[in-house]
Amino acid sequence: MLRRTVLAASGLAAIGLATLPATGPAAAQEAPWPNRPITLMTGFPNGAGTDIYARRLAEPLSRALGQPIVVDHRTGAGGNIASDFVAKARPDGYLFLLGTAGTHAINPALYRSLPFDAMRDVTHIALLGDVPNVLLVNPEKHPGFTDCRAVIAAAKARPGMLTYASTGNGASTHLAAVQFSVAAGIELTHVPYRGQPGAIQALLARDVDLFFNQVGPALALIQAGTVRALGVTTPARVPAIGTVPTIAEACGLPGFVSTTWYGMFAPPGLPAAIAQRMNAEVAKVVGSPEFRQWLVESQGITPPGDLTPDGFRQVHQADLGRWAEIVRRSGAQVD
Repeated sequence: MLRRTVLAASGLAAIGLATLPATGPAAAQEAPWPNRPITLMTGFPNGAGTDIYARRLAEPLSRALGQPIVVDHRTGAGGNIASDFVAKARPDGYLFLLGTAGTHAINPALYRSLPFDAMRDVTHIALLGDVPNVLLVNPEKHPGFTDCRAVIAAAKARPGMLTYASTGNGASTHLAAVQFSVAAGIELTHVPYRGQPGAIQALLARDVDLFFNQVGPALALIQAGTVRALGVTTPARVPAIGTVPTIAEACGLPGFVSTTWYGMFAPPGLPAAIAQRMNAEVAKVVGSPEFRQWLVESQGITPPGDLTPDGFRQVHQADLGRWAEIVRRSGAQVD
């Protein structure tokens, strides 16, 4: 499914950094980059954490670049449709991807084959932040699930009877639950949905018992008391929901951590001048006090410590190995 949101830049287009020279007569007519709207693609639906982040990033970024940012959703296959589209796109500086650890570190281990190489078929622009999940239950369905230990006790009493939603096979919301069940020594039944909206609706409709959701999309529901948050998957508590303990402390599972990241990619072969300009503008936005406050207080996202392309590349490379081991232990596989 394809959805678009256009966030217009204010004022006239700013003079950007020129692209590398082309050959032939057209070279003299080349306008500076950017000289038309830029697309920021995501692989997940409207309302997902990636969508929330993309919209918030697009507005100040469009002002800085002097061009509208089109937020484009190409959903399906755990984000692989969008990732493959960008991997094969023309590297002209008008298409970028808000990718995740799921799309570019988990999927390579989860899927038997991918039509793109997660490391080679991208240009790394910038890491955008570490993203936690939070264990949610429906308090109306399970009034007795007032803490994490109650969930574990119920699961041990009825192996396989408790169900959990995810945003898709192999998504971080799936693997966080797998890590949790392995660490706690319990058996849970997985019910995958296509994206965050379907999974959260299943929890609200009492179709499932548990959901490890991202903090940002769940925050309003947690604050309203519609869902109950029992633990976050980070090493320390998340300021946006500071009263919610970590899984490690709430569940008696020392060392439990399950976080992912968001990052901006471009097609492989993007001219260095464009990559450097985009990185600089993204770093200014994401590194600003206002944006960092929004990340921490309303999304539960830890701002990146290193906003350089090399820093992002190193995190990505390390996570390929880390998630490959987690996927191997989980036994999860998608054809």
